[in-house]
Amino acid sequence: MGTPREWARLRESEPEQRDDEDLWATGYGVMGVPFGSGHVLALRRWTASSAGIPFTSIWHRTPDGRWRFYESTDSTVACSRWFATSSDTPIPAQIDIAWLDDWTLQVRSVEVDWTVRLAATPVTRAMSVVAGNLPDRMWHSRATLTAMQTMATAAMGVGTVGLLGRTPSGGEFDASPQRVWRVADSHALIDGADAGVPHPLPVQAAVGDFAIPQRGIFAIGGIALRPAERRGD
Repeated sequence: MGTPREWARLRESEPEQRDDEDLWATGYGVMGVPFGSGHVLALRRWTASSAGIPFTSIWHRTPDGRWRFYESTDSTVACSRWFATSSDTPIPAQIDIAWLDDWTLQVRSVEVDWTVRLAATPVTRAMSVVAGNLPDRMWHSRATLTAMQTMATAAMGVGTVGLLGRTPSGGEFDASPQRVWRVADSHALIDGADAGVPHPLPVQAAVGDFAIPQRGIFAIGGIALRPAERRGD
C-alpha cells in the first residue's frame, strides 16, 4: 500500500486534480490530534485546489475552545473561509512540513512545533483497501459517504467520524479519505509550551459537522465544498 511519506510525496509531485463544479481541494493531512492538556491540533496540506494554488493550514483549538487557523495563503481561499466562526482567528503563517522517516512527520510554524508518528493497523489497512478502491462517482454519493462514516465510527475507535455535513460558514462539505493511518504518538510545543500527551477529550471536539478524531488519524484524500447559497435546501 505504501508508507504515509510515499503517498504524501506522490500527492506533492502528482497533485490529484478534480473536474467538479464544486470548490475542492486534494492532498493529505492529520485529521486531528487531541491532547490531555485540552489543546487540539490538525493539519491540512492541500497540494491542489479549485483556487489554483496549493496551501497549508494548521488548525489549533485552545483548551478554552477557541480555534486558530495558521494559513500559508489568504483566508479568502484557505480553510478558515469555511471552518472558522466569527470568534475564531485566521493567522497568516509560514508552515514547513518535513518527513523525518517514512512514518514520522514534523510540522513547524512560528507558533507550533509538532511531531507526529504514524502507524498502520489492521483496521486502517482494511479501511484503506475499501476507500482506495471506490470509484470516483461513489465519493459524490451521500449514501456512500453516510455508510462510510457509519462504518468508520464503529470500527476505528476514534469517536464520531464525519465525512459530510455543514461547515460553520453554513456551507456543506464532503470529505473523501482514500488512505488512512493511525497516529501512534505525537508531541507538540504551542507558543513554546508543551501540549502534553495525546488523549481523548471528555467531549469530542468538532468544527461544524466535522468531528476531530478522539485518537489521531492521518489521511490522503480530498474535500468538496458548496457555499450556503448553493445548498439547494
